[in-house]
Amino acid sequence: MRIETIRQALYAAGAKDCHADRVLRAWTQGQALDSGPRHQPAADFLPLGLRNALPGLSSQLNGLARIRSEHAGEDGARLLVELGDGQLVESVLLPRDGLCISTQVGCAVGCTFCMTGRDGLLRQVDSGEMVAQVVLARRQRKVSRVVFMGMGEPSHNIDNVLEAIDILGTHGAIGHKNLVFSTVGDHRVFERLPAGRVRPALAISLHTTRPELRRTLLPKAAPIDPDELVELAEAYARDTGYPIQYQWTLIEGVNDSEAEMDGIVRLLTGKYALMNLIPYNTTAALDYRRPPVERVTALVRYLHARGIRTTVRNSAGQDVDGGCGQLRARNLETPRKSRPIHPLRPISPASGSAS
Repeated sequence: MRIETIRQALYAAGAKDCHADRVLRAWTQGQALDSGPRHQPAADFLPLGLRNALPGLSSQLNGLARIRSEHAGEDGARLLVELGDGQLVESVLLPRDGLCISTQVGCAVGCTFCMTGRDGLLRQVDSGEMVAQVVLARRQRKVSRVVFMGMGEPSHNIDNVLEAIDILGTHGAIGHKNLVFSTVGDHRVFERLPAGRVRPALAISLHTTRPELRRTLLPKAAPIDPDELVELAEAYARDTGYPIQYQWTLIEGVNDSEAEMDGIVRLLTGKYALMNLIPYNTTAALDYRRPPVERVTALVRYLHARGIRTTVRNSAGQDVDGGCGQLRARNLETPRKSRPIHPLRPISPASGSAS
């Protein structure tokens, strides 16, 4: 279900633009669909036909995403989310009121160190399903930052992602710089993001400065060499005023050499950027390993000494073996039949009278 489909259903029930905006605003902020300002009754600001239709619509929106299981960790709770057709994605409640959501079921990039992409792309997550992940989280706690950094590659589902970003940055009351579009890099990103009325912050999954290694680690990413990728990202950073967050999954013996750190210094010196080193989340299913803590500390000091703003960020959920893709993978060890997707049904008035 896309956001535009929901809007058209509201119009069909008698809503004008102002009414549809009010309902969408209430939904994206985790409130009842008939919520109004200063506790006013819905009869004061919504037409009768729309009020009668809201219970049916509310039921359909609630069916877009449900929490299958919750796994609390030291760095926040990881949610296994069931979509309306039974497919599973992951969301993560991050510290400081953040939320990480998924944009695809599976992923086509095929990063060799990632659990999510092992089965390829199963289907796209619609914009309504992305917002529904935010709504689930907002019903549990405050959410003021959303990162599109969970399962999937957002640039491969860019229409839905930008539709979700637009409504969260307008009706959802989330600051534009607190909406983070995370990508391995694609020319469509640098064409589409600057044109939106909501321009999100940008995170680039770099992982190496060597083109040949990048093609090995990210076999189906767009063929953009790291040098070009950084230049494209820098132009967006200067245009928006938001620094680029570069993601670097740190894998022992693969991309943790001093030569790679020198490559980072070459690429990012003078750039409006922040480097996030993310020690690899070791899993028994893959052969990669994370470097020792002492090695990670030494690399951070090496970059700091050369003027590169660097942080260490652990992949959320490591303490519960719930790094991205792992919860879903474990759940799918027991096969489960998916339910078919049904289009949005016409919303009919609820039974009973309304004033």
